[in-house]
Amino acid sequence: MNRSAFTTIEIIVASTIIAILSIGVLSLQYLLTTNQLTTINSYLNVDQTNASIASLIRELREARNSDAGAHPLVTLEDNQIIFYSDIDYDGDVERVRYTLTSQTLEKGVINPTGFPITYPVESERVFIITEYITNISDPLFTYFNQDWPEDTINNPLPEVNRLSDTRLIRVLINLNTNPNYQKQEYVLESFVNLRSLKRNL
Repeated sequence: MNRSAFTTIEIIVASTIIAILSIGVLSLQYLLTTNQLTTINSYLNVDQTNASIASLIRELREARNSDAGAHPLVTLEDNQIIFYSDIDYDGDVERVRYTLTSQTLEKGVINPTGFPITYPVESERVFIITEYITNISDPLFTYFNQDWPEDTINNPLPEVNRLSDTRLIRVLINLNTNPNYQKQEYVLESFVNLRSLKRNL
């Protein structure tokens, strides 16, 4: 006997197969979309961090005495640097701080004020640069004297000699917006010569 219509069981089986395929397609689409968004966010964060590092390098290159006459460099630590620089080209020299705490890099800026000129810490404006740094044992800042790279005995500089001898600074950032996926880690590295600190200082 020829059957010209589907039975109820056949309809149920077909509907079940279609539903499973639909769920699979939707799940795949979700995974692909999530992966694309993660990748896009990673690239955007890397690009933003790159721009911030370029700004840091420019500010360090132009480091100079404060408006109160203080030395251009204030603090030179593995994960913190404080210096004076006219970062907005307004003729006033700001006190600039970059600090890495856990995975967050922040920037603090203090404008000169009063007469005689001071830099009140309570007036510091703080900005978050990035929150995805994974340096772990790698220092954010490494300091070298005027004889680097020939002098490998005294370089990198120990903390006790940094304020007096630093002429070159390396900035190294390991960046990963997705800690569960190591292949998405980016390494950003730059070097900056300090123009205001001449070789004979």
